[in-house]
Amino acid sequence: MEPITTDRESLKDRVYSTIRDAIVMGELVPGSRHSVYQLAEKLNVSRTPVREALLKLADQGMVEFQRNRGVVILATTIHDLEEVFSLRLLLEVPATFRAVRLMTPARLDELRTALDDLKETAESPEPTAKEHLERDARFHRVLLEASGNLRLVNIVDTMRDVQMVRGVWTAGTTRDLSTIWEEHSKVFRCAERGDAHGAARAMADHISGTARLLLGQEVGMHGTESTFELPWIDLFTSGIDPASGTAPASDEPPAPGADPA
Repeated sequence: MEPITTDRESLKDRVYSTIRDAIVMGELVPGSRHSVYQLAEKLNVSRTPVREALLKLADQGMVEFQRNRGVVILATTIHDLEEVFSLRLLLEVPATFRAVRLMTPARLDELRTALDDLKETAESPEPTAKEHLERDARFHRVLLEASGNLRLVNIVDTMRDVQMVRGVWTAGTTRDLSTIWEEHSKVFRCAERGDAHGAARAMADHISGTARLLLGQEVGMHGTESTFELPWIDLFTSGIDPASGTAPASDEPPAPGADPA
């Protein structure tokens, strides 16, 4: 981490972002112990914004305060990954549907730029993991912001951070960057033509597919990813509309004595 030089107004956010990025990218490794004083000295700031940043990260499950022993960087378990992707599935799919319904030309241009940036990384001869992850996250963030729910955007950002703390991604292992770009491109093409249902389905496929690959990697069973399935995925594979969460009307008559729906 480099010393921070910025105005007082944005200092709190800068300290939080710097420490979070250091955790996500592995500079502050899981299990390592740190003091507020040491981190403040390294960042060349007072202890107050560092303490506030660490409290926020503790609420997000990325660090843990231990009495008289400082703060410990927490590891992400396979169960954590499963929960993270389940939450992303439940949040991002309907948010994608709403985002496409509310999409403005300006927002679509912003989403196109994010997709182009991701393609640039995919075509780079020496792409870095940090660059790819940041541009991938940017695409999702722009799309989710179009839904109008900024709390949801922040929650999903936190979920992605938890995933990255474990230091796992599928790029270069179980799929290449061009495949990842194509999955995002499919979402964009649906958004471009105003197909909210198609965009939601493409997002569901992207998130659940990524989850299967990562969980397969993490348990050391490469090639058996199809056996891993997320909890809640049945919402999107049993005829329930991924956008509204409602099931299609049944063709069968109600049972005798049953209350009408």
